[in-house]
This record gives sequence, structure tokens and C-alpha cells, in this order.
Amino acid sequence: MRTEITTLEHLRTASDLRGAVLIGLDLTGEDVRAPLDGALLLGCTLSETQQRRAGAAGALIFPVIPDLPYEVYRSTLYTPAELFAGFDPSRPSSYTDTPDARIYRHSRQQGHHPDPLHALAERLHDHSITEALDDVLTGAPVAVMGGHALARDSAGYRSAVELGAALGQAGFTVLTGGGPGAMEAVPLGVRAGMDEEVLRSLAKATRFGADDTSIGEWLAAFPTDLPTFETPRTIGIPTWFYGHEPPNPACEVHAKYFANSVREEGLLTVATGGIVYTPGKAGTVQEVFQDFTQNYYGSVGPAAPMIFLGTDFWTSEVPAAPLVQTLAAGREAEQWILVTDDVDEAVELLVKYAGQVG
Repeated sequence: MRTEITTLEHLRTASDLRGAVLIGLDLTGEDVRAPLDGALLLGCTLSETQQRRAGAAGALIFPVIPDLPYEVYRSTLYTPAELFAGFDPSRPSSYTDTPDARIYRHSRQQGHHPDPLHALAERLHDHSITEALDDVLTGAPVAVMGGHALARDSAGYRSAVELGAALGQAGFTVLTGGGPGAMEAVPLGVRAGMDEEVLRSLAKATRFGADDTSIGEWLAAFPTDLPTFETPRTIGIPTWFYGHEPPNPACEVHAKYFANSVREEGLLTVATGGIVYTPGKAGTVQEVFQDFTQNYYGSVGPAAPMIFLGTDFWTSEVPAAPLVQTLAAGREAEQWILVTDDVDEAVELLVKYAGQVG
């Protein structure tokens, strides 16, 4: 495992840099004497002498890629404050100038088949996000999947907040897709519980629209003083592929990707404590069967809970649960599949599983 160095303070205490990864450092004022054999320098600034020395030692130097609205070589996840930097709640249209909006516009300009330079930049960015996500995950995180279309004043949104509150009280780290609707309501519940004042505030902007001003109005209605945890317990995993859906401010941090396929597979894989499925449409159904395939073959570890929250929805309206149960019959995964309307029953199964794998 390579040692990652992201601060000059860490660099100055390192006696051996062979095989190390140096990320985003300005080395021009540093007297770097430690061996650099096989080191990897990502987005670092070097003097000509330092470049020659690093090259002679066999180090690989990946330069800063110019004219990008994002950091290619990140070492941390995004915070809502970073994604929405420059947003002024009194001017909802100011969302258009935030890093999140600028990065989305840039990715749209590249299209589905960006040129090699931008394709490389996006892949390197997404790899760094995966590394940063691994750094903050602890225990057996639980993911909650569900639709983006839930309005903040709907019964479904309130139910998702209740689910989040129950998961938070049980001590779980909770992952969601990071967008609006159920993906916002669940981490809101983890952090604020059933705070009626917060819910009333959110009802001022129940949905966002297709333009930046309506997104800004949706964002401005969110409270800015929710409690946080020493280690993030509400993590969003959104994508600029669906950048018209803004990342929600309820999650403490976001692992935001360019490639939706990498994001979806990664979200399902790191949810080692199980997944709760609230009602959703095509995207949620796709996640159900991606998750079940992992559980069926044991490709990423032991089968983890799959909880279908909403009996009528998952057995009649969108009957994915009976098919999953049929395929799981007689296999290890069968015992961890639950169809229920009871949040407490759902959390009980997750706690039982955590006790066995912990």
C-alpha cells in the first residue's frame, strides 16, 4: 500500500518517499532530499531541478490539467459548503455560479464521449473520490435507496425522515444517492430526527425545477445548523451524470462522481451493512437487481440485508421483491430479505446482521 502525502507538514517528516503518492503539493520552496524512487506525483508543482531529480529516480509525474472547474487529484470528499460555495440564499439565482453548477455545465459540454484529456481527468477524479470514500467509511454502512421525486411536504418524505431518525438512533452510518427526495429525507432524519420546525422550513420549497433559480430556492430553504458527527455518518454518493438533480445539503459529505456506472456499483459495494429500498422507479429497481446479483454470487462478500420498505409497492405496484425472494430461495441471501411496512422491524434486522458480521 502506497503512503499518500497531502500536506507539506507530512512531507517534511517523511524520511523516505520511495513509492509514495504526493498529491497537490507546491514543492518549489521545499528542499526534498528523501529518496523519490518510484514515487507518484499527482498535480504537484515542481521546480525544473526537482522535475529532473524526480524523473531520474523513476518517479511518475502527473501535472495539473489546466482549465478545469474541479480538482482532478482530490484527497477528501466534497462538503456541501464546498459544492455550494458562493451561494447566497437571498439570491437564489446565485446557484449558477457555485462549483457544483459549474462542474455540471463543464461535464455537459464534454458529452458522453469526452476527448482523451477530459476523459482521463474525469477517471482520475473518480478514482480519487473512491479512495477518499474508503478513508471515511467505518463499520458496516447501511444504504437507503429511493426516488428523487418525493416532495418535501409529502407523506413519503416524512416517512423517509422517520426511517433516517431510526437508523441514526441505532448508530448506523447511512449512505444515500445524495440527491433530492428520499435521498435527502433519510440523512435529514439521521441528523435532525423528527424536527417539526425543520420540516416546516423545508415546506417553503417543496421541489426544485429545471432552472438554477428554482434549485437555489430549494437550497435556500434548507437549515444550515444541523448537527454533525466526528466521523461523517451521512454520506451522499451522487453523480454529475444526473447533475440536473442537485446534491442535497443534508449529507455531511458527498462522494460525487462523473461516471454514474462507477458511482452506482461503488455505492452498492460499500453498503456492507445492507440496503433499505424505499419506493422508487427504474433507477431504484436497477439498484435492487445489481445488489441482489452481488448477494447471489457473493462477489463482494457475504450476502447482506435487502429490505423492501413498502409492502404494497414492492409486491404489487412494482413487484421486484417476489422475484428476488424466488431467486434467493435456499441460498444464504434468503434469510436477509425482508418485505415490511415497519421501520422498527427493518432496523431490527439490520442490527441483527451488524451483530453477526461485527
